[in-house]
Amino acid sequence: MAKILAADIGGTNSRFALFEARGKSLEMLDSIWLKTHGARTFPELVEQLWASDFPVRPGSFDAAVLAPAGAVYHGMTCPNLPNAPWGIDLREVDFGTPAVRLINDFSAQAYACRTSVVDDALAIQDGEPVEGDTIGVIGAGTGLGYSALLWTGEKWTALPSEGGHMAFPFVGRDEAEYAEFNRIESGRNWAEGDSVVTGLGLQLVHRFLTGEDLPPKEISAKLTPDSETTKWYARFYARACRNWAIGLMTTGGLFIAGGVAAKNPMFVRVPEFLAEFHNSHVYQEFLHTVPVRLNANEASGLFGAAFYGVQMLAGHCEGA
Repeated sequence: MAKILAADIGGTNSRFALFEARGKSLEMLDSIWLKTHGARTFPELVEQLWASDFPVRPGSFDAAVLAPAGAVYHGMTCPNLPNAPWGIDLREVDFGTPAVRLINDFSAQAYACRTSVVDDALAIQDGEPVEGDTIGVIGAGTGLGYSALLWTGEKWTALPSEGGHMAFPFVGRDEAEYAEFNRIESGRNWAEGDSVVTGLGLQLVHRFLTGEDLPPKEISAKLTPDSETTKWYARFYARACRNWAIGLMTTGGLFIAGGVAAKNPMFVRVPEFLAEFHNSHVYQEFLHTVPVRLNANEASGLFGAAFYGVQMLAGHCEGA
């Protein structure tokens, strides 16, 4: 049995959990949430962890895997967390074990697809995943995250991605008008996934369609399946999912994660979602066969980080 410290570090909260690994099974023993902005630096955040009632101290676990919401370099640094006041350098902290790594937060979401955390995932489209084939992961929250899980023959490896910053594809005159509106209102060089299929994107498309300037939470509370905002947002979300499914050929399945759909499953359940997901003049038949599931478990990133830790201890990952 091995003990693994896992962390999911976001712009608002930094969640830590202690796992016990028994073969291929993972059991979460304890967890704690710390305020990311409650620390001035990453080492200070870790000092808060050691000083808390959470039952870990340096050397009391076999591996540590931290999943920040930002680009990770060489498994050791994440210089910029877009929504946090500091970056991460693992060399600044002594964890009491050499088995310590950083992975991107959506890489952790990908690894989670091989754990029990997705057992209760909601089926958006039925289908039989091909064992060992590529699994796609996408999810909207504060940003739009992308990842993929690939089988190498001896281990699963997650594809890191900052795909949320790719230019978003629009279709038709109405959407072209919205693209320019989005670009101006978001202050970005172009409309991108991070400003279209996110909480900000929900706010902007609702303002474009209704003139109401409301926070995403208030918009969600008043929407119905027949709302124009719902239909537009569902169409955009499905388009991002379709493009990722085609880009990867996700015969292993596609998982949707992230807070937007977890809190508002209506966006991926209205008819407009699957209609747009299937909308391809070349790959429509393939898209009808892709199993699509919504993973709404908020502990998903922690389980994914722990899964990576299990592989690392088995000698299947860099830095083991």
